[in-house]
Amino acid sequence: MKKLKVLDLFSGIGGFSLGLERTGGFETVAFCEIEKFPQKVLAKHWPGVPIYDDVRELTAERLAADGISVDVITGGFPCQDISIAGKQKGIGEGTRSGLWSELARIIGDIRPRYAIVENVTALISGERGQWFGRVLGDLAEIGYDAEWHCIPASELGAHHHRDRAWIVCYPQKLQRNGGGDNGKDSRCKISKSGNPDSQTDMALPVGIGRQGQGEYVKPLLAEALENWQAVNAESGCISGIWAVEPELGRVANGIPDRAHRLKGLGNAVVPQIPELIGYAILDSIKSEQVAA
Repeated sequence: MKKLKVLDLFSGIGGFSLGLERTGGFETVAFCEIEKFPQKVLAKHWPGVPIYDDVRELTAERLAADGISVDVITGGFPCQDISIAGKQKGIGEGTRSGLWSELARIIGDIRPRYAIVENVTALISGERGQWFGRVLGDLAEIGYDAEWHCIPASELGAHHHRDRAWIVCYPQKLQRNGGGDNGKDSRCKISKSGNPDSQTDMALPVGIGRQGQGEYVKPLLAEALENWQAVNAESGCISGIWAVEPELGRVANGIPDRAHRLKGLGNAVVPQIPELIGYAILDSIKSEQVAA
């Protein structure tokens, strides 16, 4: 199977691409990152891979003109307007987390085989679910289904918790199976306001799983996590690199670089989780090929 070509949006220092490429089945073909320090990190570790600097100006036409084709889009869009540490303006009024709309636009224009989205868990639980309802509604409008699960870094053996919401999106025509408790049909009603108990609004989207009160578990992510836990219960990590975490205080050129490094690490995704998701996607594709 040819490597899946990745467009890494809101790239930061490249945690998404690092994790996916570790699987051997993904290749990053373009980044989009507006901050200068992360751009330098990306250019060092992915020399020759183009870096676009403004997601608001990036289009499918521009990528095509540059000879770039895309199979997978990743994006950990800004969390400042969602996080409980901020003012929680949300993804509608917030100028930073509101960049979700640009991510949704690009997914709709390019129509990748998969899209992987990351954000703080408040995306799902915050503002009575309205923010997540907006995300699911936008995905449904462009013809994409979604699976999601909250996976903390500590679940994969890290020494810090760092719980995050992970969403895997794919075109509705794939019709992946839903899955919930005991293999029951896990579809549930979700309104555009994000209320899973609404019985009047449309069902968004096919395959949404619901397990327990307000807890959503998706087969692709949840099953992959369970498999990892079973296989790696003794080693405690997926790639054997958790033995020593990086010293955050290490500097190269004084305080400014230390501040940039701390910010880059703080905004980055933990690579082991995209790696886990990458293996799950590759396994799903292999299963589809066998079934065909």
